[in-house]
Amino acid sequence: MITTNSRLRRAAKTRKRIAQQTKPRLTLFKSSKNIYAQLFDARGSQVIASASTNEKDMKAEHSNIDAAKEVGKRIAERALSAGVSTVVFDRSGYRYHGKVKALAESAREAGLEF
Repeated sequence: MITTNSRLRRAAKTRKRIAQQTKPRLTLFKSSKNIYAQLFDARGSQVIASASTNEKDMKAEHSNIDAAKEVGKRIAERALSAGVSTVVFDRSGYRYHGKVKALAESAREAGLEF
């Protein structure tokens, strides 16, 4: 419970700065079983694209680094097809290592600019 509150507090601080920018926001959420990524418009009111390990045609199973790489690749492809090439990365208060880092790097490799 304390770690969740701390994560949400950190996320709120970074979202204040992200909200001032006029770029779409790539946000992620990770649970113990799945990883979710969503691309919101600049105001944060509409979802442009989304990807997760919960999809039926997902090759990787469970929430691991390989699955995070696949989700990052898919969200980048869907963002580019929607006409978005530059985004702001919202890590939702998670530390930038492991699955979060893998998702971000695979999205960059697939063509998204942070």
